[in-house]
Amino acid sequence: MKKRLIVCIDCGDTIVDESTQVFDGAGNVLRAEEIPGAVEAVLEIKRRGHPLALVADGRVVSFENILGRLGLWDVFDARAISEEVGAEKPDARMFRTALERLHCTPSDARRAVMIGNNVRRDVLGANRVGMTSVLLDWSPRYDMTPSDAGQTPDHVVHSPREWVGLIERIERALAAD
Repeated sequence: MKKRLIVCIDCGDTIVDESTQVFDGAGNVLRAEEIPGAVEAVLEIKRRGHPLALVADGRVVSFENILGRLGLWDVFDARAISEEVGAEKPDARMFRTALERLHCTPSDARRAVMIGNNVRRDVLGANRVGMTSVLLDWSPRYDMTPSDAGQTPDHVVHSPREWVGLIERIERALAAD
């Protein structure tokens, strides 16, 4: 059986708009609104058979709340959430934990893609472990300008609606190698 491209995705300003987050008194996120097309894209990636991991900084309960309301919590095959990993991106432990929880080895990073919104966290971390990095240049909240080669994404998209086609192109390119 052909091994599919592994897809890792951040949450804030990648799946949901951080500016819409509603917090409780303890600082947990109760809900947030979807970035247009994100839920549909995640579900289509899953439908196409790609192993799917959430790689996100924050509290587990916040992601359970956010993604549960969007119908995505159970879509992920694995989760690497900073609260339980004990590290934050760009720490390699976040990315390696996601791969390990998908029963992958460090060498499988070459067939993994990380989609995120932050060059200093998502892109740098993915690049350091050998994943293909995809920057979602959607939010004005973060500086998208890389300060060095390690922060330079392999691909830049401007909408979650671009994810599925890009993933399929990356997978075809890997298969041709």
